[in-house]
Amino acid sequence: MASSVPGPFPLPASRYDLNSYWGRVRHCAEIADPTMLLTTEADVKRSKEIIRSFRYGELKELTPEFWLAKKRLDSTIHPDTGEPVFLPFRMSSNVLSNLLVTTGMLTPGLGTMGTLFWQWANQSLNVAVNSANANKSEPMSTQQLITNYAAAVSASCGVAVGLNKLVPRLKNLSPSTKMVLGRLVPFAAVASAGIVNVFLMRGNEIRKGISVFDDHGEELGKSKKAAVLAVGETALSRVINATPIMVVPPLVMMRLQRGILKNKSFALQTMVQLGVITATAFIALPFALAIFPQYQAIDVNKLEPEFSNKKDKNGSIIQKVHFNRGM
Repeated sequence: MASSVPGPFPLPASRYDLNSYWGRVRHCAEIADPTMLLTTEADVKRSKEIIRSFRYGELKELTPEFWLAKKRLDSTIHPDTGEPVFLPFRMSSNVLSNLLVTTGMLTPGLGTMGTLFWQWANQSLNVAVNSANANKSEPMSTQQLITNYAAAVSASCGVAVGLNKLVPRLKNLSPSTKMVLGRLVPFAAVASAGIVNVFLMRGNEIRKGISVFDDHGEELGKSKKAAVLAVGETALSRVINATPIMVVPPLVMMRLQRGILKNKSFALQTMVQLGVITATAFIALPFALAIFPQYQAIDVNKLEPEFSNKKDKNGSIIQKVHFNRGM
């Protein structure tokens, strides 16, 4: 993000009001803008120069060029490391990266092997996204990454296969209800495993804490309580994001397959499904990401005792600290 560029003058967090939900939606829509995938290394370098000139007081006005530079960095650069996030795992690539696996998971009649494959593919992608966008205060070792990855994939596959076997055995339900529940099995698997995935992949943050900062950007230490809040909100946002993408398309497709798509070719039905998933994902992603602010302030009295009565560089008692929730 642009905040990774150092300088004595603070950056505006956004051109939009991040204290309001609608302002965060508009801000997240910029971060998730797929055209930002076209950002080149030269664009990043030029954007850093523009942001640096502002942070050192050389650029006095918030010009359109400034906002474009900030948008490029916010959608490309990790706020903790200052390095580009690997392209397929950026938020601007979220919809495109998830399109294939989402379509695979929502394909009816996959069977056990098909279900296992697509759940594995989805959780593998989720692990990569969570790892690439996590708060980097406490980096995860390779051994921890492998262990948590295996646990997340096992949880996802276990839920999906278990529910697929359970739904047909529910004798008191009508065939149409069973069909609806069967189409929603991927959502249940993704939602439950998504929570497990986030907590496993970012468990190191909860155990060791994440960095918290004062109003001047000075690090005050690491807080486990801030980490619990950051990881918990991220896990919940994953479920919120998955809900429309995994619920709306299968229900829409059921209706279409009983109507205008009835007896149509598999290829046509697949293309329509891709279109429904893509449209739903592009609409839903900014609203899901905006539920919780990425940078948050929290009262020091809600954190560990060692953060009480600390003073900033001006000698003022610190009342609130800030932290990066991660994406």
